[in-house]
Amino acid sequence: MKIATWNVNSVKARLPNVTDWLAATSPDVVLFQEIKCETPNFPAAAFQELGYHVQAVGQKSYNGVALLSRQQAEDIITRLPGEPEDEQARYVEATIAGVRIASLYLPNGNPVDTEKYPYKLRWMERLRLHARDLLAREIPVVLGGDYNVIPAAMDVYDPIGWADDALFRQDTRLKFQEILALGYTEAFRALHPGLARAYSFWDYQAGAWPRDKGLRIDHFLLSPQAADRLVACEIDREPRGREKASDHTPVILELRD
Repeated sequence: MKIATWNVNSVKARLPNVTDWLAATSPDVVLFQEIKCETPNFPAAAFQELGYHVQAVGQKSYNGVALLSRQQAEDIITRLPGEPEDEQARYVEATIAGVRIASLYLPNGNPVDTEKYPYKLRWMERLRLHARDLLAREIPVVLGGDYNVIPAAMDVYDPIGWADDALFRQDTRLKFQEILALGYTEAFRALHPGLARAYSFWDYQAGAWPRDKGLRIDHFLLSPQAADRLVACEIDREPRGREKASDHTPVILELRD
């Protein structure tokens, strides 16, 4: 099973790039973040033509996630449990071919001196509790998406400059580690433990892309049952160099059948 995650930064604005990439790479499951459209306006037909079933959870102009799959998705949930009043479209989860898969868009958290940072930490705690509950099911679980977390210094071009950013603050990284401590494996680092400058995001500003000033913030976390099937996890940099590119690029996970 090949699973791709990609923050597309507006699915309508990037649609030709996205569909071209999917036609060329043909993943079995696709996780989108920041679709930036309301659910009824998601361009489902373009993906159905490529052979995908579509589960989209959107809101006007901001956020939004989607889960595309070759096989029919089952037991779908469209909100992360734990805060019923949270209306932001950041989570969709379903079972596909026996694997429990989520597409998540974790809050950015900046500026840190506003309510946005406590919201980020609360969301991460909700994710930890839900991830713990998923482990109890003893099935393969894949939690993929834009975590807005820089796990370690090697995952950012300038660790000192980013030290106080919500993506790299100590509280953020500790929350991420708490999820891993439940028994999850971070797929890319499991296979590439010492690989530096392996980024998945480059800002549009200040020539970040041509100067390779990037961050690795798009991740796959695997339950033990999924980690046992881990074959590959790679970052495909090519889409970031296209015209009208998203500021993120896809990360591709492969699990053996």
